[in-house]
Amino acid sequence: MIVVTGGAGFIGGQIVVGLNKLGREDIIVVDDLTDGKKFKNLVSNKIADYFDKAEFRKLIQERDSRCDQIEVIFHQGACSTTTEWDGGYMMDNNYSYSKELLHFCLEREIPFIYASSAAVYGINSKFIEDPKHEKPINVYGYSKLLFDNYVRNIKSKMNSQIVGLRYFNVFGFGEAHKKNMASVIYHFNNQLKETGSLKLFQGSHGCLDGEQSRDFIFVDDVVSINLWFMNQPDISGIFNIGTGDSHSFNSVADAVIGWHKKGEKKYIQFPDSLKESYQSFTEANVFKLRSIGYEKKFTSLNDGVNLYLDMLN
Repeated sequence: MIVVTGGAGFIGGQIVVGLNKLGREDIIVVDDLTDGKKFKNLVSNKIADYFDKAEFRKLIQERDSRCDQIEVIFHQGACSTTTEWDGGYMMDNNYSYSKELLHFCLEREIPFIYASSAAVYGINSKFIEDPKHEKPINVYGYSKLLFDNYVRNIKSKMNSQIVGLRYFNVFGFGEAHKKNMASVIYHFNNQLKETGSLKLFQGSHGCLDGEQSRDFIFVDDVVSINLWFMNQPDISGIFNIGTGDSHSFNSVADAVIGWHKKGEKKYIQFPDSLKESYQSFTEANVFKLRSIGYEKKFTSLNDGVNLYLDMLN
């Protein structure tokens, strides 16, 4: 039995799709469907059962016999809203819950593959899996880094696979419920259809208009990496999950305009509220991922945008 927490969410839902393609349907999805719109990510997926997060958390805490058949956990469930400042809520969701699952897996030697985030790096010029480069600028990034460090600190006690995946800017089908936290590709597509133009930030942080840049990775690549680790049970560690190439928001906008064959870019004032907490540049160093044998080529930005817009429109 495979457990996917956050399985009604964006990346978790696509991991379920990937598992189905491998012929796996013995999947337990764990999520919180308070936002009922997320059910759409489950409709076409084949699963064995669904548990509310609170119910599953209790089963884990009590070591309920219904958990005896679990063979791997993909832990994608978290509060991923970078603008959320309720520290108690964030730490319970992203830190305490993750620790509970981790120790359950360690007790039973169950592989545990969990979502970390590039937010651990904050405002930086180097993105390497090294504590000297980890400087989060919001409580979301801190919650992810704290758990990464917890994993590092108990490394010597691990007797089974534990993998942390630091996602950079993931985009693709299944993210609509994320609203403001959905990818810029999703928002650009909607803006173009509604107004005929795309909104980009004016120059900031030493960048010209629209030249702030991120490492955008297509969700299919993220799923491929998760499933690859499932088949490499002897490999543990914390790894950057990006393409290794940064692209400007201008480039992304051009790709969206190119797909629609219409549209224009408009530059808006950079908001004061973001000036101290905005990553104007991210680019994953993927040397560590490549060094352990992950060789598959990443989807290019243009190809990923085209595939995504083909699905959205």
